[in-house]
Amino acid sequence: MPVLDAPATPALEDTTRARVLRLVAATGPTTAPALAEQLGLTRAGVRRHLAELFDDGLIAEHEVPRSARAGRGRPARHYVVTARGHQALPTGYAQIAAQAIGFLAEVAGAEAIEGFAEDRAARLEERYAASVEAAGDEPAARAAVLAERLSADGYAASARPVDGTATLQLCQGNCPVQDVAAQFPQLCEAETAAFSRLLGVHVQRLATIAGGGHVCTTNIPLTPTTSRTEGATA
Repeated sequence: MPVLDAPATPALEDTTRARVLRLVAATGPTTAPALAEQLGLTRAGVRRHLAELFDDGLIAEHEVPRSARAGRGRPARHYVVTARGHQALPTGYAQIAAQAIGFLAEVAGAEAIEGFAEDRAARLEERYAASVEAAGDEPAARAAVLAERLSADGYAASARPVDGTATLQLCQGNCPVQDVAAQFPQLCEAETAAFSRLLGVHVQRLATIAGGGHVCTTNIPLTPTTSRTEGATA
């Protein structure tokens, strides 16, 4: 995993489900009745959200010691947040990462940021190279594999043909480093150059999430135009 890449588990939106997860994290081990009372919801509604969170691996059942159980009946199920669940909770990761890179720029200069971005892109390229090479020489086939590998790393990527043209677009619906890349576009530039080297064509970045787009879009010509050993920049 490249430096600065966030976990594949996306942060939850501000929904009732997210409120339930946050409260489990704050008060767990806790039960559906306790959560329902604190959230002002029905027990049935809370249990539905707990079941969804459990199925997604965001919470787990917690065994409560017998001495801590109240009453004689069947003990209520207690829940705690899993490691995957903690990844879905909001964190200060992006702010700290941006501060760290900003400090690097102050003490080592702009060249250090360029070097960091290029190193991150080189690591990405190294991880994907074997899979992309195995797809053959056609840019379309290589782009499809690249999209698969990016998706596996949480980028929600797809390769889409552009009607009436000899091009396709690599679309990334999620950017794990978008907040940092918004301040340091060198990350996007180095990543684009890595895509060029992997695909063997001169690609062009049309839009980025960090720059305000709803997806990161990279235009890919379907005719090889560059040497894969030389690389290219966008």
